[in-house]
Amino acid sequence: MLRLVALILLALLLALGVKLWAGDWGLREIAHLKAQIAEQKAENAQLKQRNDMLAADVADLRSGKEAVEERARAELGLIKSDEVFYQVVEDPNAKPKDDAKH
Repeated sequence: MLRLVALILLALLLALGVKLWAGDWGLREIAHLKAQIAEQKAENAQLKQRNDMLAADVADLRSGKEAVEERARAELGLIKSDEVFYQVVEDPNAKPKDDAKH
């Protein structure tokens, strides 16, 4: 009789162990979810940094002309009426100079 109770308890213990390791909310699933949470937190941090940079750009563009002018110069090639623009074009057929002395 005692042996039967011990076998039943052992079987229950094994069943609970299997459920703990391989069940729906087992340790493997919990470890997987923790890894997903860590990945999501890292992605959220990157996106927050990007959003902060974009918010700073928006604030700059709203606050003054300097940011608008800087962006127009960089992206659209703005030149004011009292400025002179020089464009230096390299000859594609020119050979590179060797500055090293032998």
